Amino acid sequence: MPHTPTTILITGATDGLGRELALRLAGPGTLLVLHGRSAERAAEVQRQVRAAGGEAEVRLADLGDLRQVDRLADTVLADFDRLDVLVNNAGIGFGTPDSGRQESADGIELRLAVNYLAGYRLTGRLLPRLTEAAAPGKAARIVNVASAGQHPIDFADPQLTSHYDGVVAYRRSKLAQIIATFDLAERLAEADVPVTVNALHPASFMATTMVQEAAVTPLSTVAQGVEATLQLVTGSAGARTGRYFNGLQPATADQQAYDPDARTRLRSLSDELIAHALS
Repeated sequence: MPHTPTTILITGATDGLGRELALRLAGPGTLLVLHGRSAERAAEVQRQVRAAGGEAEVRLADLGDLRQVDRLADTVLADFDRLDVLVNNAGIGFGTPDSGRQESADGIELRLAVNYLAGYRLTGRLLPRLTEAAAPGKAARIVNVASAGQHPIDFADPQLTSHYDGVVAYRRSKLAQIIATFDLAERLAEADVPVTVNALHPASFMATTMVQEAAVTPLSTVAQGVEATLQLVTGSAGARTGRYFNGLQPATADQQAYDPDARTRLRSLSDELIAHALS
């Protein structure tokens, strides 16, 4: 009987952490679904994965457009019989020092849209397939690549329409990821759904395009971030649920992530934004 490969979807797999994570996971017994925006860059990562003896398929989408997020989910559901791990890694940084407020194709503040809302939507769409892949004693996994840079969300102005600051927008979007991680993990555990959900700050200011764009001096290597992420993707740490890691260590997120009211308000806001965008 042929072995069924472990199927892992990585968003933002054509650069930085996502690319290096894909190359570390490449090998026999693993099927990688590589998401990116550039067909050329995605094809190169696919070639490298295959050269390492792994299987890889490419799926393209601009996560700043929720209809493209839905099309990505549609193709994954149609083309892959199982999904063992979803790594929500794709994201954008602070922006260039002189950049101002930007909006997505759906008119949503861009960092909230790409860093948080796209992953929230994709997770919701793919959750049934993840649940199906779980086996006795082995849960499927969702890993959200967040950040230690977190800023409380002002629900009176969640999209920073006034007093915009790119750093604050980025940090709010990353805290939103963590809030949603804790919220989903708790709800799945209560329903006895065999899927773990965890978030992490992989490493501080890794040497990535995002950090270079912000004109910040790198403090960590991408390899350090990969090690931290792997422990949640394939390591024993990822077998537990509802945790936030700073690098390799369990950590405490911003206090808003532990506020039940904030979790409910963020879920409602997210669903409203999605419904409006797709109406």
